[in-house]
Amino acid sequence: MAIDVYKEWLGIPEDQRPPNHYQLLRLVQFEDDVDKIRKYYKKLNTHVRKFASGTYSNESQTLLNELAKAMLCLTDEELKQDYDRSLGRVIDDRDESGRRPMTSYLQDEKAITSDQAKEAKAHADRTGLSIRDAIVQLKYVDHEVAARAYANELGRSYVDLADLVPENDAMDLLPKNVVRRHNCLPLFIEENAVVVACADEPDSELEDEVRLRFHKPIRPVIASGKSINQAIATNYAEGMRKEVAAPAKGTGKVAGKKNSASEPKVAVAELSEGEKAQRKQLGMIFMCWAFAIPALLDNFVLWDMVYRNFLPRFVQYFPYISSVVIGIPLALMFYTTHVKDKK
Repeated sequence: MAIDVYKEWLGIPEDQRPPNHYQLLRLVQFEDDVDKIRKYYKKLNTHVRKFASGTYSNESQTLLNELAKAMLCLTDEELKQDYDRSLGRVIDDRDESGRRPMTSYLQDEKAITSDQAKEAKAHADRTGLSIRDAIVQLKYVDHEVAARAYANELGRSYVDLADLVPENDAMDLLPKNVVRRHNCLPLFIEENAVVVACADEPDSELEDEVRLRFHKPIRPVIASGKSINQAIATNYAEGMRKEVAAPAKGTGKVAGKKNSASEPKVAVAELSEGEKAQRKQLGMIFMCWAFAIPALLDNFVLWDMVYRNFLPRFVQYFPYISSVVIGIPLALMFYTTHVKDKK
């Protein structure tokens, strides 16, 4: 039996279908307090996650993504204005406040002091780091707080990647070599744009890459670089996704489809150092089992059934024929494919 998740889980009356973003997040219409919006989203996210492992796991994930999209819209200054206007809100543009530097935002939040803000700027000048990275390196705030302040400076939405699950359709079209190069993660494919979590403002190269692969413009949201790297490691692990060919610029072909027989293929992204180490570790385990399994077979099966009864006595002094015939070739194969460093 179908369940009305809006009514049963969120308490939204049946006459509010489909619910708008404010109704979905249980907010007062046209709420402007960004912190309150995030607070309500976090509370509802936690509540809906309780149903993620039960009978309605698919419905739970769909609703979690709806909540995330609503929060991302209402915490983006420009998108919120457009959305509010679509709901009939009259906005006086003269009341719009200018963007503040992230250090001012952090001071207002009492996350750093004015002296720490000055020290962070001086440290950034000395080292060539951005203000955001300087503040994190000095351990004044953590990565997530710095990313949220940076999003505020840019007028972008901030997203905590621990709160949502990216759509596979989005990740399948943006390959690992692209997300690693630009330190980004595709989240959702919307009707008019692709939502992509970025550690920095996207450059024209990433904008073009997204437009060519999805035939939609990018809508960037800000996440910490650390959380993006962790999400890439989780969602782009070796073997999880096939590398798709880059579409030819100036064409309307979907990524992954060949435009002609002569179209060059994009090289598969190189493994990271962590992935190489994991591969090498697995190879050494496989090599050990390549010897261990034949040795056990020789000692406990073939010795009584074959070697002792049919082989000459001098051969019986070395009852490890399977270990030599099978184990050595297998070990060499695993050494070549997993352990040996590729040049």
